[in-house]
Amino acid sequence: MSRLIPLPPETTPELKPHFDFFLSTLGFTPNSVLTMQRKPKLVQAFAQLNAAVMDPAGEVDLGFRRLVGHVASKAAGCLYCQAHTLLGAQNFGVTPEKLADVWNYATSPLYSVRERIALDFSLAAAAQPNAVTDEQFAQLRVHWSDGEIVELLGVVAMFGFLNRWNDTMATPLEAVPDSVARESAGGHGWSAGKHTA
Repeated sequence: MSRLIPLPPETTPELKPHFDFFLSTLGFTPNSVLTMQRKPKLVQAFAQLNAAVMDPAGEVDLGFRRLVGHVASKAAGCLYCQAHTLLGAQNFGVTPEKLADVWNYATSPLYSVRERIALDFSLAAAAQPNAVTDEQFAQLRVHWSDGEIVELLGVVAMFGFLNRWNDTMATPLEAVPDSVARESAGGHGWSAGKHTA
């Protein structure tokens, strides 16, 4: 059960442009943002960060960026963000088969060596304490440009914030990401846990 109830979007009319941004990428305004609106500047800052991290003009594929967020959220244990990242990856063209195999990316033939290295990096960067080694970073630089590495780490860092926010608030999971996560990851033991609406 949510520790703070998400407020209706009309509670803070000046945030409508930020809510509309999420409507365009997810099809709904996330309950995490509806909870944040108690502090409008926080929503504004988060929306700006999200727009920068998930910039369509970036070098890293938008669907893959969501998979990076998924692996980081798995490391943190945030079931809400795991569901949202699966939905986001699906919305940006990641196939159902690849979504379903993301937890097996290290051995899955659906993931390239380049993708595996990035996901290993994301898992290590999201770990507490941070587990990225010099050797791992050097291997990452063989396959990814400096700009791409900044984008990958930007995703991990943003989800660090979201993982802590949503797990602490026990943010209720919306129906659409819940359905996608059950279909994609339910066979691997995923459930909404405390994020059940």
